[in-house]
Amino acid sequence: MHNQLIKFLNITGLTWFVPLAKIAAGENPSLQIRQLWLIMGVPILAFMIFLGLWSFSASKVNTSLGTIPGPVAVWHEAGGLLDDHYAERAKEAEYYQRQQTRNEQKRAEDPNAQIKIRPYNGQATYLDKIYTSLYTVFAGFVIATLIAVPLGLFCGMSPVFSTAINPLVQIFKPVSPLAWLPIVTLVVSAVYVTGDDSWFEKSFLTSAVTVTLCSLWPTLINTAIGVSSIDKDLINVGKVLRLGWSTQIRKIILPSALPYIFTGMRLSLGVGWMVLIAAEMLAQNPGLGKFVWDEFQNGSSNSLGRIMVAVFTIGLIGFALDRIMQSLQNLFSFGRTL
Repeated sequence: MHNQLIKFLNITGLTWFVPLAKIAAGENPSLQIRQLWLIMGVPILAFMIFLGLWSFSASKVNTSLGTIPGPVAVWHEAGGLLDDHYAERAKEAEYYQRQQTRNEQKRAEDPNAQIKIRPYNGQATYLDKIYTSLYTVFAGFVIATLIAVPLGLFCGMSPVFSTAINPLVQIFKPVSPLAWLPIVTLVVSAVYVTGDDSWFEKSFLTSAVTVTLCSLWPTLINTAIGVSSIDKDLINVGKVLRLGWSTQIRKIILPSALPYIFTGMRLSLGVGWMVLIAAEMLAQNPGLGKFVWDEFQNGSSNSLGRIMVAVFTIGLIGFALDRIMQSLQNLFSFGRTL
């Protein structure tokens, strides 16, 4: 049982708790405590030192928005943003409750009365902006994956196709999102016409497409490498069995290249999350990037603290996304280390 638990912790990236599981299983306590100190104690101690240095030096740096907020002030701002979210949700609930009461009165007076449900148009909260950023980055990431994986398969299977597309990859891979954004903005504005029944806002599409253009390259390259490194004997077996082209891809190529594909997807998601913040700032997509820009433009006494909250939020979400993709990578690596 404990072996399965340790395997689960390793696959999910929760290796910090492996020593605790081994202690519970009766393994050498002194050795596991030493491992626990190395895995958890040292990072926690280093983080505490970082907080101490930050708290000591923050008040000594003056900016146009005031002194740099320390850990306590940033924590206070985080609590304030959370309180604002709950207050806004309470206002939303009250709004719909009042609307429901009015509609019930209308029905009581006239059973044939037309009832309209008007949506709540309150201000987006900090948690709403986090959701918008996650939704945008996953949209761009999914589009990038759907483009990169087939192209990577073709590159790995066909040396001619790989040679043809390689110059384009080398040219466009290093392009900054700040360079892509004006082009994407113009194209989206020209092609996509918004209306009352539009599914997406232009700012969302601009941010998502920019994420796609900047994040598809790691998946494309890793997929091509994974396909080209497949054991030739497996390919020959497929030819001997006269498997169709699609059958070879499904039964031989994709299963063998999956660890490489997920490695590329992990890198692509990390790149996409970094690109997203800059894209949202300039495209004015109502996510974390726009939140940072609005607070910078606002220039109030608590703006710097809120920007610091956003910085830590971006970092923690990026860490969580990387852990999720690492777990998927471990799950589909079948014990192989890339």
